[in-house]
Amino acid sequence: MDPDLPQTIDAYLERIGATRPARPDATALRELQLRHLTTVPFENLSIHLGEDIVLEEKALLDKIVADRRGGFCYEVNGAFAVLLRALGFRVTLLQARVHGDDGRLGIPYDHMALRVETDDGTGPWLADVGFGDHAQHPLALDDHTDQEDPRGTFRIAQAPAEGGEDHGDVDVLRGGAPQFRLDPRPRALDDFRVGAWYHRTSPDSGFTRSPVCSRFTTTGRITLKGHRLLTTVGEERHETQLESDQEVLAAYREHFGVRLDRLPSERGAGVSVPNG
Repeated sequence: MDPDLPQTIDAYLERIGATRPARPDATALRELQLRHLTTVPFENLSIHLGEDIVLEEKALLDKIVADRRGGFCYEVNGAFAVLLRALGFRVTLLQARVHGDDGRLGIPYDHMALRVETDDGTGPWLADVGFGDHAQHPLALDDHTDQEDPRGTFRIAQAPAEGGEDHGDVDVLRGGAPQFRLDPRPRALDDFRVGAWYHRTSPDSGFTRSPVCSRFTTTGRITLKGHRLLTTVGEERHETQLESDQEVLAAYREHFGVRLDRLPSERGAGVSVPNG
C-alpha cells in the first residue's frame, strides 16, 4: 500500500468538498458521486495539450487531486474507484461500449464504469462519474424497472446475445434510448489501455476533434468547448462566444478550477459532450 494514500484520500475528499463517510453505504455513495460530478470536470484537455495519459492509480490521483484537473472516463472513474475502495466500498471495474447516434456500438473498452457494493445490503450499484451528461445518482444494477433520477428516467435492460455468446451484458437506457452496453465481467485498469489509446489518437474518436471541459451544476451543466461556453439550466441552453484566449483561460479557472498556461489546440467543431 502506498504510505501516502491516507493523506491523498483526505485531500481527494477535500477536493470534492466531501467528508469521510461513517460507513460505506448507499447514502454515502450517492453523496460522493454527486460531489464528484459537480466538482471534477469531465475533460479531454490532455489530448489537446500533448500530455500523456497514464492509467496507473498514482498518476490518476496526482492528476485529479494534486493538479486539480479532471479527465475522461478512464481517468475520473479510475480515480473514483481508488477513492471508494479506500473508504471501504467494494469496487469492480467494468467495460462498456457506447451506442452511437447511428445505433452502432463502439469499440470494446469504449467506456469504463464501476460496479459498487455497499455494506448496507443494497445494490449492487452502477456508479459513473465519467459519462458526460448521465445519471446524477448511482443506478441499481439488478433493478430492470424504470429508475427515476434528477437527470431523467433510466433503465437497465438485458442486452441481446451477440455472436452466439451471452455474457449477461446489459444496456443502460436513458429516456428509452440506449446509452451504453455494459459487460459485467470484472476488469483491471490495464485492460483499458487500448481503449484509451484509441480515443486519444484516432480521428474517428470524438475526443480528438475538439477540446471539451464539462461538469454538472446543481441546475444543469456547464461546458467549455473551444471558445464557446455553454450553460444548461433545465431545458434552457445558453451559449456565450469567448473572444480572446485570455477569456478562455479565465473560463477554465472560474468554472472548472483548471489552471492552464496555454490553450488546448482546436481541431474540429460541434457542441455535444463526448461520452466515455
